[in-house]
Amino acid sequence: MNGPQMIEPRHGAGAGDAPLRCFLVEDNAVIRQNLIATLEEMLAVEVIGSAEDEPAAVQWMRTPGEECDLMIVDIFLKSGTGLGVLARARELCPATRLVVLSNYATPDMRRRCLAMGAERVFDKSAELEEMLDYCAELAEH
Repeated sequence: MNGPQMIEPRHGAGAGDAPLRCFLVEDNAVIRQNLIATLEEMLAVEVIGSAEDEPAAVQWMRTPGEECDLMIVDIFLKSGTGLGVLARARELCPATRLVVLSNYATPDMRRRCLAMGAERVFDKSAELEEMLDYCAELAEH
């Protein structure tokens, strides 16, 4: 896949309210699809698109009219990095909340991500529930 992918919305919990609009930057197709299904089925979240690398994520951010409330970003991508996505998101989408979901959530990487504008950093293998709780809290407000 070379560009950002637009996803047909499914409305999960809280479908009567405006869902939290989320863009996902994740290179692993299985994780991406499972995360989309979980977010949309369990929470009032609409995943409006996804990218598997930094260039596609930046392309989406530069597209007029494309915006989201939340961007969930992995660190290691097929091309570029999540750190590059964070840097461009601060510039191109300053109102978007940024969350990192990575298998490499070391103390140093957490500090780097937070310094680059991420609100929270979650470990994929140990903190998925916490990330979902955080997204649920955002969706409620």
